[in-house]
Amino acid sequence: MSALSLTELSVSYGAITAVHGLSLDLEDGEFVAVLGPNGAGKTSTLAGIMRLIAAKGSVRLGDTDISSWSTERIVHAGMTLVPEGRRIFAGLTVAENLRLGKAAGKTHEWESQIDQLFPILRDRSSQAAGTLSGGEQQQLAMARALLSDPTVLLLDEPSLGLAPSVVDRIFELVTALRSRGLSVILVEQDVERSLEVCDRAIVLASGEVVANGTPAELRKAGVLQEAYFGSSKESI
Repeated sequence: MSALSLTELSVSYGAITAVHGLSLDLEDGEFVAVLGPNGAGKTSTLAGIMRLIAAKGSVRLGDTDISSWSTERIVHAGMTLVPEGRRIFAGLTVAENLRLGKAAGKTHEWESQIDQLFPILRDRSSQAAGTLSGGEQQQLAMARALLSDPTVLLLDEPSLGLAPSVVDRIFELVTALRSRGLSVILVEQDVERSLEVCDRAIVLASGEVVANGTPAELRKAGVLQEAYFGSSKESI
């Protein structure tokens, strides 16, 4: 049984279709990267999965059809999103932001690992979140999401706008999450780093899958170039 299954997921903004009939199975403990140029439909895919925007098609979390569920119910069932731009509560402290991540009635299995994974947040616990650096805010957003005890984590552009040295730390954390058996979908502009950490990747262009395969397969001559710049689909 897959951790997450998408069947013919489509997302539209009025008359504009951003995602066209995307199907994907994410296995337990699998790490899948979603790559593609700006405007390819990557963020819209995650928003459609989480029902942050209206979407057509089937979304199954484990063996449960969650297609008609609210975002809040989806989070409580075990899937959460670290959004692009972090979206922390700037006026609250780090500790207060983290408390907001805890879902009522959950076991909080990740709580004991937060200090180990994000030691900087322990040191900044009483500091206003809005005064943190960009990298620290990204770590806060990731930690807050983990406190909802997800089985599936969606990460949207975690390295966006960060200095290269800070990006190194973020991808260290991404790798650590993978090693802990979490099922992850990563949307990311940094193709090479994504291929270093994922089990498999799909590449979107104009809302459609144009390449799908392992990192080794996608690195073959011409595959990524065709996916980003060509018009024909590549099936691997």
